[in-house]
Amino acid sequence: MTILLFLIPMSLLLIGIAAWIFAWAVRHGQFEDLDTPALDILRDDSAPDPKLTKRSPSAPLPPAAEGDDAG
Repeated sequence: MTILLFLIPMSLLLIGIAAWIFAWAVRHGQFEDLDTPALDILRDDSAPDPKLTKRSPSAPLPPAAEGDDAG
């Protein structure tokens, strides 16, 4: 029963901290634009990297990394 003397103030402190963090986020505009970040992942605004495109069959293979025990 004496544990309640510790748990009740601790829970009130945690609720107070959570409320303060929420108020800070609202005041600093964290909840102003909720739609754009969800659509950013669908936007394809960068050109593909030419290094990552399909290489030609006549192009040499890159050298193997040192210490590679494969093969």
